Amino acid sequence: MKPARLVASEALCAVLDGASLARALPPRLSESDNPPLTQELVYGALRWHFHIEGLLGQLLERPIRDKDRILRCLLHVGLYQLMEMDLPPHAAVNETVAVTRALKRPWARGLVNAVLRRYQREAERLEASLDEADRLSHPRWLLERLRQAWPNEWQRICEENNRRPPMVLRVNRLRQSRDAYLQQLAAEGIEARPHPCSEVAIELARPVPVEALPGFADGAVSVQDAAAQLAARFLDPQPGERVLDACAAPGGKTAHLLEHAGGDLDLLALEMEPARLPALRETLERLGLEAEIRQGDAACPEDWWDGRPFDRILLDAPCSATGVLRRNPDIRVHRRPQDIARLQATQQSLLNALWPLLRPGGRLLYATCSVLPEENRERVAELVAGQADARLLPLPADCGSDAGCGLQILPGDEEMDGFFHALIEKRRDS
Repeated sequence: MKPARLVASEALCAVLDGASLARALPPRLSESDNPPLTQELVYGALRWHFHIEGLLGQLLERPIRDKDRILRCLLHVGLYQLMEMDLPPHAAVNETVAVTRALKRPWARGLVNAVLRRYQREAERLEASLDEADRLSHPRWLLERLRQAWPNEWQRICEENNRRPPMVLRVNRLRQSRDAYLQQLAAEGIEARPHPCSEVAIELARPVPVEALPGFADGAVSVQDAAAQLAARFLDPQPGERVLDACAAPGGKTAHLLEHAGGDLDLLALEMEPARLPALRETLERLGLEAEIRQGDAACPEDWWDGRPFDRILLDAPCSATGVLRRNPDIRVHRRPQDIARLQATQQSLLNALWPLLRPGGRLLYATCSVLPEENRERVAELVAGQADARLLPLPADCGSDAGCGLQILPGDEEMDGFFHALIEKRRDS
C-alpha cells in the first residue's frame, strides 16, 4: 500500500495532465493506505486549485521543473490540508514532507518543508495578497462570465462551488416510501432529513459509502442530487406513455422517470457513447427496471427513430457543468472558454432534431447542470422563437428562480447543485 498523500498527488497530477477525475482517482484508491483521506485530498485540492496556485506563486522562489511536477501536486495536497482540513498542522506537514522519500526525491524534503511552514507563519499576509480570481479559486474567464450573468449572486455561486456537496439519495418509490427508508437509516445510525424539493429525496448529514446504505445493492435507493431529481417531477410522465431519454447514461434520470410512473413506461433510453452503455444497463438492473436501451446520436434521429412520436422527451443536454463544480472539481481545470460556443451549437442541434419527434400535446423537458444563460434560457428562447407550435410552460418556483425561459437553480439553493429546467409543450392546434 502507498501513503494516502502520495496517491493523492499522483491522481492530482493525472487530472492536471488531462485525465478526468472519474478516470484518474478510482483505480488508484485501492493502492492507498487510507482511501477516504486520498479522496478528500484530491477533491479538495482541485476545488482550491487556483487559490493554491496563487499561493505557490508567492511561496516558491523558483519554478518547479516540469519533470518534477509531482512535487507541485504534493505541495497542493499539503497546502489544502493546512487551509481546509481539521488535521493537526504538524502532522499534516510531517506526513506530506515524508512523501518526498517515497517519490525518491529526498532533495525535495527541505523545499516541501519550507513552503508549508512558511505558509503556516505567513498565511494571513499570503491570503490577503491573492487577487479575486485566485481567492475564489475560479478561472478568470469563468469568473467574468458568472459576474456578467449573475451580478448579485456571482460571489455566492463561487463560494458554494468551493464547498463540499451533500450526499443526497433518491428513494425507489416502487419499493418503499421515503418515511420508511428514513426509519431504516435511523436504525443504522445514519443521520438524515427529507429534502424539501423532492418527495423522494433524502439528504444525509454526512456522506457514507453506498455499501452502508440499507438495500442499496437491491435497488432500494440511488444517489442523486435533489436538483437532478426535479426532472421526473417536472416532466411528469404518466403510466403507459412513450418516453425518450435522449442522453441517458449513466441512467439516474432514466430510472427516476420509470419509478415516477410506477415502472409502466414505453421508454427508450438513448446514449451516443458506447462506453457508457454498461453503466446505463447496470443502473436499471440494480433497480429492477426495464427500458429499451439503444446506442445512437440524439441529433440524428434518422439513424434510430422508428417514426412513432413520443409523449414525453427528456433532453438532459451536454453542457459546461458549471453548476456542479463542487461535485466535479476537475471541470474547473479542464473547461475552456471556447468550449461554451461548441456546447451551445450542440444543445441547439439536439433541440431542433428532437422537436419533430414529439406528438402534438406532448412535452419536452430541457435540462442542463449549467448556470450560464447562453446554455440555458437563450437556447430555449431560440427554439420557441423558431417553432410556431412550441409553448413554454411555467414551472413551480418553490425550488429555484424564474429565469425567463425556464427555472434556474444556483449552487447551494436548498443545498442543491446548480441546474436549469425548461418545459416546452407542442401545441395541438398548430
